[in-house]
Amino acid sequence: MTTPIHPAKPKAKPRPIFWPVVTLLADEPSRAFSITDIGKALPGRSSGAIGSALYRLTDRGWAKMSFGPPRRYTITALGLAAFKAHTGYGAIPTPPAAPTPAPAAPASAPAGPVPPRPGAVLRPNGDWYLPRQLGDGTDIEVLRKLRGDKIAVLLYGPPGTGKTSLIEAAYPDAITVAGHGDTTVEDLVGNFVPLPDGGFEFSHGPLVTAMRDGRALFIDDATLIPPRVLAVLYPAMDGRATITITAHHNETVTATDGFFVCAGHNPGVHGAILTEALASRFSVHIEVTTDFDLARSLGVPHGAIDAAITLNQRLGKHEIDWAPQLRELLAFKRIAASLGLPAAVANLAAIAPEPDRPAVVEALQRAYRGAAITPLTLGKQK
Repeated sequence: MTTPIHPAKPKAKPRPIFWPVVTLLADEPSRAFSITDIGKALPGRSSGAIGSALYRLTDRGWAKMSFGPPRRYTITALGLAAFKAHTGYGAIPTPPAAPTPAPAAPASAPAGPVPPRPGAVLRPNGDWYLPRQLGDGTDIEVLRKLRGDKIAVLLYGPPGTGKTSLIEAAYPDAITVAGHGDTTVEDLVGNFVPLPDGGFEFSHGPLVTAMRDGRALFIDDATLIPPRVLAVLYPAMDGRATITITAHHNETVTATDGFFVCAGHNPGVHGAILTEALASRFSVHIEVTTDFDLARSLGVPHGAIDAAITLNQRLGKHEIDWAPQLRELLAFKRIAASLGLPAAVANLAAIAPEPDRPAVVEALQRAYRGAAITPLTLGKQK
């Protein structure tokens, strides 16, 4: 007797997940979803499949990603248009090959933010950056040329002089990592994060994202990070342009065009050590100091500027360890406008480190012609 042969049943095809993810994001366009959030809304779908769909979305420009952990995803205008097209509202759009000039706005309509002076650069946070002279060009031009030529740059100077502002203006796509003594390798390359079902997934860090997306990576306060941690950057910065993530199955990540590493160093900060290994990785070192002429043009009271100049001269001679920079001077201007000049002067004395406070008070008294200055302190009850 011949045993009948039954054809093997075909394996069930996995349920499509791409459009359910798009639909979920489109239903709440202002919400940022994590992979865990989407997993709860779409039960039975693996985090790997959800992550793959989100990667396709960001690659197409239909979603934008914010960094975590955990990473979160929000649908873009292009993604919303694609969703409407998928549900019958028209053809799915594709990003234009080249930007199309917008029609001229009516004379009465605003054309966008108006720069405070020619050449000003708008930062991602909406503030304007006023370029400064550097060599034969501006700091913005020099930094962009260095990126194009793949020459790593280190900015150094006291905190508050505008290093981060310069990076954000020169590289709008920059990812910033705030360095400190407890920074770990995982903070740069990524780590496993828990899932609601008790499992774990690997969430890649800012270094991997910058390498894959061809973005600039700014390591602020790099010299506070332990040297053994910074060493993970070096293979990505040299001719290999590749790193291996041993904690994630020895995954290899290779940098794409546009990837660039820059760093900030505050020499006077306790614990900041510029090692030879780190210094040699950055071929260009640029000092960033406070532009007092800029502070004047921005309306900072002259007395505060005069005191700051005196204190910075003493700082340069290593007579004191702290002097107000542009950040403190701009805060002085805002406080004077809000609480009055005496309160702003008293506050500048109050924020000075205690060992340098007498020198700050002395400089302020000279700038304000012997006025009695006491650090801002609560008085008796009224």
